[in-house]
Amino acid sequence: MEADFVIVGAGSAGCAMAYRLSAAGASVLVIEHGGTDRGPFIQMPAALSYPMNMPLYDWGYQSEPEPHLGGRRLATPRGKVIGGSSSINGMVYVRGHARDFDAWAGLGADGWSYADVLPYFRRMENWHDGGHGGDAAWRGQDGPLHVTRGPRTNPLHHAFVEAGRQAGYEVTADYNGEKQEGFGPMEQTIWKGRRWSAANAYLRPALKRPNCDLIRAFARRVVTEDRRATGVEVEHGGRIRVIRARREVILAASSINSPKLLLLSGIGPAAELAAHGIPLVADRPGVGKNLQDHLELYLQMAASQPVTLYKHWNLLSKALIGAQWLFTRTGLGASNQFESAAFVRSAPGVEYPDIQYHFLPIAVRYDGQAAAEGHGFQAHVGPMRSASRGQITLKSADPKDAPGILFNYMSHEKDWSDFRTCIRLTREIFAQDAFRPFIRHEIQPGETVQTDDELNDFIREHVESAYHPSCSCRMGRRDDPMAVVDPECRVIGVDNLRLADSSVFPVITNGNINAPSIMVGEKASDHILGVSPLAPVNDRPWISPRWQTEQR
Repeated sequence: MEADFVIVGAGSAGCAMAYRLSAAGASVLVIEHGGTDRGPFIQMPAALSYPMNMPLYDWGYQSEPEPHLGGRRLATPRGKVIGGSSSINGMVYVRGHARDFDAWAGLGADGWSYADVLPYFRRMENWHDGGHGGDAAWRGQDGPLHVTRGPRTNPLHHAFVEAGRQAGYEVTADYNGEKQEGFGPMEQTIWKGRRWSAANAYLRPALKRPNCDLIRAFARRVVTEDRRATGVEVEHGGRIRVIRARREVILAASSINSPKLLLLSGIGPAAELAAHGIPLVADRPGVGKNLQDHLELYLQMAASQPVTLYKHWNLLSKALIGAQWLFTRTGLGASNQFESAAFVRSAPGVEYPDIQYHFLPIAVRYDGQAAAEGHGFQAHVGPMRSASRGQITLKSADPKDAPGILFNYMSHEKDWSDFRTCIRLTREIFAQDAFRPFIRHEIQPGETVQTDDELNDFIREHVESAYHPSCSCRMGRRDDPMAVVDPECRVIGVDNLRLADSSVFPVITNGNINAPSIMVGEKASDHILGVSPLAPVNDRPWISPRWQTEQR
């Protein structure tokens, strides 16, 4: 079995590349270990808490005991299913801020500034404003990826945005357009009531072409000959075989599994590979390093009116919602319920937003456990630009063993002060008149938790991953010893091997990372095909004229 291009991973970037490469006439074979994404647990947006907690769809990774979080092991879900993590995520669509990509270019990712990537965001988008306004000139209207907005019929969504305005913050009609900073509607990868994953947007159309195929197999390592990738060793049908690539092997297996595969293939820090008896192919000390993520807290409020989604948090209501969705693709099942958002700056002197909010009109955890208080609502809040860095390592040379994942969360004092700021700013927002008719009291942290030490204890015990692992095989110039791929996504030191997924981010972007992961796949496709990149677009983002002196 062989193809021009062999892609490992049918996730966000892998699906995009399969679509673009096959459209150009090349033969493409996608290797995916996970199974089908068909079924209501994945396709029904409101069921999002289920797939990321199901071994059928999730690799089930956990971090190593985190030394700055009291030894807690945090869940690190990654999609083990067609569509990858785009099939188990929260369906939130955030491009990232323009300055994020300018920072990429400043760190050696030449050709990946905001002006360079904006045309690829436009190419991939099929944007619908849902009657809420926005920046149509900044958006794409005919791409494969439908981007929509929820109905925002719950009054708490409007209270959240109005409370932000009352607290002195900006309001934005489109945080993915010119102006990220402010409170406004959140965008979703949902179309006609269905999760619009990378599989639905890209892979299914690609598989209708005669030159694109999918094989369900477990990738063990990249096969190389004289420092040139020639194929992928897989376990398929109970036996080990090699799938040959006539032109290139492309890794798109996630920020966890892509570095793991490189290490298993002899590409990584020489000493680490020698410790596991893996023959060295290319000494790249940056493989698995620079690992980044976003952390978040849920600030929960008990509601004084029964306007929250808690009234539906029972078996009968869930069954009725599911039945309505199954037959009509409408109703509460057709939204992820994340319909309002905010991006704000934490302090004067911060040029662009470094705090993100998701608002949810129920007090509930990602694992589906509702607050014991009953009716309530919550804001998910977290800093966007932590200086903490972790790593992915091998525990053994056995491909079936899970890798070691250590994020080193909260390893800088600024992480703690940033989270305390997040809590205090959120309490101020909830104290605005817009929320006065709806709030009974604070559930968590709880009104008695006030001092720095008390807040630190709460953070240490309750902070959770926002599930945005990235940056573990960062992009940079070829003479950078810690870069793993060059700006054309070529793995440095090995010919005919590329890597294109969230691993290659030099630094994590503002907000959820599915959109920039797909963008990486889109742009990498042009580099792989050897065509000229799309022409840069020099639209300038909105930056507060008072950012140097005012926080809002």
